[in-house]
Amino acid sequence: MNFTVGFKPLLGDAHSMDNLEKQLICPICLEMFSKPVVILPCQHNLCRKCANDVFQASNPLWQSRGSTTVSSGGRFRCPSCRHEVVLDRHGVYGLQRNLLVENIIDIYKQESSRPLHSKAEQHLMCEEHEEEKINIYCLSCEVPTCSLCKVFGAHKDCEVAPLPTIYKRQKRELTLLPRLEGSGTHMTYCSLDLLDSSDPPILASQNASITGSELSDGIAMLVAGNDRVQAVITQMEEVCQTIEDNSRRQKQLLNQKFESLCAVLEERKGELLQALAREQEEKLQRVRGLIRQYGDHLEASSKLVESAIQSMEEPQMALYLQQAKELINKVGAMSKVELAGRPEPGYESMEPFTVSVEHVAEMLRTIDFQPGTSGEEEDEEVALDGDEGTAGPEEGRPDGP
Repeated sequence: MNFTVGFKPLLGDAHSMDNLEKQLICPICLEMFSKPVVILPCQHNLCRKCANDVFQASNPLWQSRGSTTVSSGGRFRCPSCRHEVVLDRHGVYGLQRNLLVENIIDIYKQESSRPLHSKAEQHLMCEEHEEEKINIYCLSCEVPTCSLCKVFGAHKDCEVAPLPTIYKRQKRELTLLPRLEGSGTHMTYCSLDLLDSSDPPILASQNASITGSELSDGIAMLVAGNDRVQAVITQMEEVCQTIEDNSRRQKQLLNQKFESLCAVLEERKGELLQALAREQEEKLQRVRGLIRQYGDHLEASSKLVESAIQSMEEPQMALYLQQAKELINKVGAMSKVELAGRPEPGYESMEPFTVSVEHVAEMLRTIDFQPGTSGEEEDEEVALDGDEGTAGPEEGRPDGP
């Protein structure tokens, strides 16, 4: 049985009203035009107040309408198309009002304030008999139909019942279904006796409840399915939370491992730097000692040379001869002094303290996760380490007398 919906045009009207409202929006205040509405030479519309605000901003020296000074007008640009609007001395008050748009706004507000038709006034109309309402229910075909279809049409040999009666029967069966409350899966049951005592006995027919039973069973299956889906969602949310907790824990363990590795590297670096510093100090002390020894010898030799030169310039022969013998002995002794040896070639080199870390760097690059190692095993290792650390002092404690 085909039938049409009598209230279908209402949906189209609502859509049209939405489109109309979009056309009645002022491009400046972004709200519906407020009267009076002025039309610009470029055919775009503005609220007079909004147009005056734009005009005043573009012409700050223009006198207001109530001023006694005569102004020469001004200009501003349309906010929609940027067309330049030239005004006379009256400013925006010299623009023509768009009475058509104002009338459309009034009609729109009246239609918007009018309440929609109630559901009681919305009737399904028969498609074969366009002026007939759907008012009975065919129990044989299980479809709503009209009275003329029962008398003259395709349902004249079928068993029918009043549409409100079947409606109440099916609504009563639906109210016996579990009904979800809130967003959880808690269900409550309700039972409302929607049947009047005046309902005809034809409701006892098995065909009258087939559609209601099928719908009830379908809704019950949906409710049960929703419970299962909600349980799965809850389980997956718990899995997500567990993943986040485990990831956070593993990140902490990973940071601890690398921090301990960095501590080992820092410790070894300190040891090597200390060894290098000791070697540097030893070599410097030896070389500086040799420098002092050679410096002292050079100073003594220089003083002896000066004494010898002064003695050679002595004019008295007896005194010269007396000093010359002593100087000759000192020069001979000085020439026989043996100085400590110089540092061997390459003594200043520190190449033996070169460190090769290429193989260590390659080894560090091979660090990777071990799928077989779990966090529980690491916890057990930590616990065992703690037990050993606790038992150590007890084992080292001397036995009693």
